[in-house]
Amino acid sequence: MYAFSLIQEIHPALLKDAVMSPGGTDDDADFPYASAVTSLVALKQARYVREDQPEDGRAYVFYQHMRSVGQYEYFYKALQDDPGIFLTKGAVTEVKAEGDGLNVTVENTILGEDINVDVDLVVLGTGMVPTTRDEAVVNLAYRQGPAFRDLDLFGGYCDSNFICFPYETRRTGIYAAGGVRRCMTIEEAMEDATGAALKAIQSVVAAEEGHAVHPRTWDFDYPDFYFQRCTQCKRCTEECPFGALDDDEKGTPKPNPTRCRRCGTCMGACPERIIGFKDYNIDVVGSMIKAVEVPDDDEDKLRMICFVCENDAYPALENAARKGLSWSPLVRIIPVRCLGSVNVSWIKDAMSSGMDGALLLGCKFGDEYQCHFVKGSELANRRMDNVAESLQSLGMEAERVRLVEIAIDEYDKVPEIINSFVDDVLEMGPNPFKGW
Repeated sequence: MYAFSLIQEIHPALLKDAVMSPGGTDDDADFPYASAVTSLVALKQARYVREDQPEDGRAYVFYQHMRSVGQYEYFYKALQDDPGIFLTKGAVTEVKAEGDGLNVTVENTILGEDINVDVDLVVLGTGMVPTTRDEAVVNLAYRQGPAFRDLDLFGGYCDSNFICFPYETRRTGIYAAGGVRRCMTIEEAMEDATGAALKAIQSVVAAEEGHAVHPRTWDFDYPDFYFQRCTQCKRCTEECPFGALDDDEKGTPKPNPTRCRRCGTCMGACPERIIGFKDYNIDVVGSMIKAVEVPDDDEDKLRMICFVCENDAYPALENAARKGLSWSPLVRIIPVRCLGSVNVSWIKDAMSSGMDGALLLGCKFGDEYQCHFVKGSELANRRMDNVAESLQSLGMEAERVRLVEIAIDEYDKVPEIINSFVDDVLEMGPNPFKGW
């Protein structure tokens, strides 16, 4: 029950002055679940005061961040025009009893001075904490644990962080909606649940027809394992972002095909190169690398290979080309499903065949991650340490291999990224193994 409604039931004539504080004292660090919903609730409580006491009722709203998204901006403006509602940015630093009421002290206000107000009731904002924060509400039988997986970025929410695919989770066929995905109003939760239900129907149909769901929709291929050469290293099972691989007591992978998103992360992780798809495997990409013409040692030009993620980086290259942008002709492009699918053997083969450098373009990772397969770029970046060690052991510069993050809308940076890499390789000179 709302605080105002409760106090009115106790004593209908008691409340004439009230203060609402929807945010933290300094910033959201001390109030991690503050949101637009928190602001709207504070505004709504202020509206209740004015509706119940239209003549002499007053409401004070002190906030750190006032968020009113979309159509709710009109509601916010309507309350700004109400002479009985006082809104200002400020930090509530003290609340003390005074007579039959309360005295509230507010500092750091927009007015530039401290404020003291006497009120009958103080309402403090509370955040919407998801039930998924503290317990595994879904209780799934995954080797990664029974709960939804996240990157510790969302405070327990099941938000996918995909701008275009908000319902997605790292559990194939299970979609988050409503208050477990993010703070939202009842109307937003209803619309959100409708979208999640439609995605669930889509997933059921995809499973029945045998093809993948987001992002490689209509991909009918599955990863194939040559278990006779498996060393039970568990890299594929540990690095799979979607829990598509379990393992037995010996550590041998146990595929769960219906969970697979066809990203190829397991293929990129396997040191024995025993994992692949019919149309995307170690030999297919290896043949593409071998097909690239490498200039002879006596020719005055170099050759570099560029592995490009097809989700964000490759569209960025296409957009750059459509805009008429150009880059060095010394680079040859090979699209990959995800940088997480890039096996270290491809880079080693490229360098041993005489390539002078290898550039990897993929989605952003970290706090601003945009990887369609959650952590493919991050995994590829970790593997680059092993590549650097291998190059240095061969007497080659580690800088000949570089990974760069790029967003789909950063097409204007493509020429600079590629040309900068080419210039650095030209400065280092030809691959010392060229011609061997």
